[in-house]
Amino acid sequence: MIKGLRPLLRRSTYSGALFAYSAVLASLPLLSFALLPALAWRSAPEGVQVVMVLLVWAALIGLVGLARTTRRVLILSARRMLRVALPTPAALQSVVDRRRTPLWLLLHVALGWTGALASGLLLFVALALPGGWLDAEFELSLFGRSVRVDDGWQSWAVALGCLLLAAAVCVLVTNALRWSAPRLLGPSTAERLALAAERELRLAERNRLAHELHDSIGHTLTTTTIQAAVAGELMAADPVAARAALRSVEESARAALEDLDYVLGVLREQEAETAPTRALADLPDLLDRVRHAGAVVEWDGSGDLAQVQGTLSRAAYRILQEGLTNAMRHGAGGPIQVRVAAGPDVLELGVVNETGVGTDPGAGPGRRKAFPTSGHGLPGLVERVRLLHGEIEAGPDGPGHWRLAVRLPVRLSA
Repeated sequence: MIKGLRPLLRRSTYSGALFAYSAVLASLPLLSFALLPALAWRSAPEGVQVVMVLLVWAALIGLVGLARTTRRVLILSARRMLRVALPTPAALQSVVDRRRTPLWLLLHVALGWTGALASGLLLFVALALPGGWLDAEFELSLFGRSVRVDDGWQSWAVALGCLLLAAAVCVLVTNALRWSAPRLLGPSTAERLALAAERELRLAERNRLAHELHDSIGHTLTTTTIQAAVAGELMAADPVAARAALRSVEESARAALEDLDYVLGVLREQEAETAPTRALADLPDLLDRVRHAGAVVEWDGSGDLAQVQGTLSRAAYRILQEGLTNAMRHGAGGPIQVRVAAGPDVLELGVVNETGVGTDPGAGPGRRKAFPTSGHGLPGLVERVRLLHGEIEAGPDGPGHWRLAVRLPVRLSA
């Protein structure tokens, strides 16, 4: 019995009933317009006038429900008042999806009026009966028998029963709305597909930004670490070269901050001031930063790099950046060979370096320094190349060398 009384004691029950009864106030202005045809046709029978008023009233409520704003307001209200999990509807709704909102609104108004009248009458009886207040009398007729309630204990018992019935009406109205809300306000199959597509686009964008952040920040941290070590070693012997290395550290850090600001701005759903769009045109600056870090870079370029535009150019830059970063981290300190060949159909990229643990350029010949790695560099490259329908090879290239080779189709990716 205690379990059966729990719904009567829940706060959400009465917030849901309040949500249902709010439809009474919201529908009153429409009722005044629905009365106009009956007032204009006063000669009609009373039953016809009542039916006409109800039909016009229902039509006006249905028209209000067709508005997109109405559906969004109802969903937000149902979340808060009914405690029902309803996703925000898609921006583009089909006609079939929007037709469910008038059905919900008509049900909402019908339950609101029924519940308000029933619970209001029960509350009035519960307040009027005890002690003969307002000289109220109550008579119950059932199966030909009549029972009159006097102003004694019977009036208090009937008043308590009316209060419980009023609370039960609130439970029934709230449960009816909670049951119908997911079916009439919840997403349809088309809306679920639209929401899934939108969520997939957001995840794809976040994954792309994660790759961008890994490539850019990882490369910058590697070069700045090496450049700082070079500056520390040359501070006493060659102050001019040390200051040049520190300036290169500053430039690399500024570029990394731009990338970081852009990525964090997108992840926070804010617009960054500038979106870094580094492409093959920025490759000379990248090679200069690597040279400033003390590495020897051998450049081999052929073809018109200016013809490589858009996504392909940006992806090629990131691939070479990651290849150079891995060469500086894990190479043996020998020259790094960078090759770019831009053909009419294929863009070829290559990075070759001597294998071994990354060398600290500021240290002596016998000292080496290993850079930490996240292990996401090569898998990220493979995924990036796969999305561009290209081919990638990474592995040993003869004795003591490591080779990264990428082929990207120009016409399909650009």
